Amino acid sequence: MISRTPWWIRIPVLFFIIFGLMEYFIDSGAKPAFIEYPITQVFMLMVLLILVAIELILKSIENVMFRTLSPEAQERYLAAKNKKVEWTWGKELYARLTKTKAIEKEGEIILDHNYDGIRELDNVLPPWWVYMFYATIIFGVVYLVRFHIANDYDQQLEYEQEVAAAQIAIEEYKKTAKNLVDVNTVELLTDASDLNAGKAIFTTNCVVCHMADGGGGIGPNLTDKYWILGGGIKNVFNTISEGGRDGKGMVAWKNSLRPVEMAQVASYLLQFQGTTPANPKDPEGDLYEDEESIEPEEVEPATQKATETDEVVMNN
Repeated sequence: MISRTPWWIRIPVLFFIIFGLMEYFIDSGAKPAFIEYPITQVFMLMVLLILVAIELILKSIENVMFRTLSPEAQERYLAAKNKKVEWTWGKELYARLTKTKAIEKEGEIILDHNYDGIRELDNVLPPWWVYMFYATIIFGVVYLVRFHIANDYDQQLEYEQEVAAAQIAIEEYKKTAKNLVDVNTVELLTDASDLNAGKAIFTTNCVVCHMADGGGGIGPNLTDKYWILGGGIKNVFNTISEGGRDGKGMVAWKNSLRPVEMAQVASYLLQFQGTTPANPKDPEGDLYEDEESIEPEEVEPATQKATETDEVVMNN
């Protein structure tokens, strides 16, 4: 029946523990559970009311049992309940770490020096300070052996390792944060889930102008190698985001589609390249060759040319 913690601490602590557990176990995505699922607000309100009811019930039981005690038992109960908590272990720890002398015992450590009535005490160094001093010595020896004798690593190597680890962390983060993509970082998506999402966006928003097979209608043909504003994933992404030519091109979709959605639909429509639509529209724009797809011309090695030249000179 004796409780050292008042009710106005118990109730908030238990309430926020239950609230934290609810947020931990309920998968609500980027939003908190109590916002994503309003029913959780009702649940937490019921939890609060139950906690208050439990405190009231316990208080009533305590009062009833208190009245059944004899006067002497009531006095002992009240004395035990009102007894202050003494942190004896904390006081003992403080005394061990400081080794200070009580004022009554300062006569044992007073020195003979007397400066106009000012006396000096021969206090020992605080143990906590001595322990820290020894720890710094040990640390210094270990540091000296590790970095100046064994040559473990230097600041340059540590910097390179941290940069490499940061790059790995960034790449891992990008895998789950596709909405951070922009025209400079967009890459061709090949996962089936991304292509299916791109197909759904294309079917909903783009078929009316480009046809379901990409052959073109109001919009240009997407199956040939001619592009008005450039081909490739970066140019197509930028065209979808910023729109086509002023006054007669496609509208900008950056206010309607998220970056990841624009990357998905751009990756999907690039699959039309090289296909044969039912009614292809005449090519528009300029011929575009992806730099990565251009095969380098066969160039005769310089060493072979030099050898042939030397043979000609020698024959002459």
